[in-house]
Amino acid sequence: MMDAAFSADQLALAANVRDVLRAHCPPAALRSERRPGWKQLAGLGFFQVLSPEEAGGLGLRLIDVVPALEETGRACLPGPVVETAVVGAYLLGGAEPVTVAVLPPGQAYAADADLADLIVVVRDGAARSFPAASVCLSPRPGPDPGRPLFEVTTGTPGEPLGGDVRAALRAGVVATAAQLVGVARHLLSTTVDYAGARTQFGAPIGSFQAVKHQLADVAVAVEFAAPLVWRAAVTADKALPSADRDASAAKAAAGAAATLAARTALQVHGAIGYTDELDLRFWLARAWSLSSAYGTTAHHRERLRAAIVDGSPRRYP
Repeated sequence: MMDAAFSADQLALAANVRDVLRAHCPPAALRSERRPGWKQLAGLGFFQVLSPEEAGGLGLRLIDVVPALEETGRACLPGPVVETAVVGAYLLGGAEPVTVAVLPPGQAYAADADLADLIVVVRDGAARSFPAASVCLSPRPGPDPGRPLFEVTTGTPGEPLGGDVRAALRAGVVATAAQLVGVARHLLSTTVDYAGARTQFGAPIGSFQAVKHQLADVAVAVEFAAPLVWRAAVTADKALPSADRDASAAKAAAGAAATLAARTALQVHGAIGYTDELDLRFWLARAWSLSSAYGTTAHHRERLRAAIVDGSPRRYP
């Protein structure tokens, strides 16, 4: 059985992160800064929350930081948040805090590699680290200007990392799913507000049945995805046999919810949703880019299907 209620400390961490991001990562900062709010979050110790206490971290569990990770998605915080605070903590073992970019298996490009002090490349089940100065980064096109992609060319063998690579990538999947829930929550809230204010034929468009149904579908998808993320964080912390399955369920549901939220937001806002002047574009792009990070929604649905049927054609294992 799982207690789905977060503790006061877990919620307090999320509230502190939310307050910092409201003050230092407003939409205006997304237009003018590459990494707004990072200095202030570092001052909170946010990027070392999962590092052991003996290494100067907070020694928290993944479930402890899920609400805070949702807040980074809600604020559309740029930069390698999951890579630095989560994957790096698992693989570097609480070493000197650095900004980390990760090139996961199955992906051709590393996001936010231009901001990293250290780049981790995972191939064939092993992880190697490369100082940023030792690699060549080539920009590649992507859907999210706030999360640019880079092809990484290494000229040295790199340093092997001894952490649990599978656990680190699993935590990265769950943390990304948490961010997607935050992105979806912001898109839903923004769209509901717009639908209540925008009028057509003398009535708010939010009063139209078709718009109500679209927004209700998004709300259901988000409320369905969030508990799956929480469960995945718990099973990942405990390294339970279902941890990989739960991580894929969380990522698939969160990715689908964020994508639906983005599509609905774009439809409800109409032509204005496409404009560069509207802040909505930042969250649309983040929903699309994070949905593909650490495995696409389709990839994780396939992993989930395989886990459920255990590789046999039977419906139930």
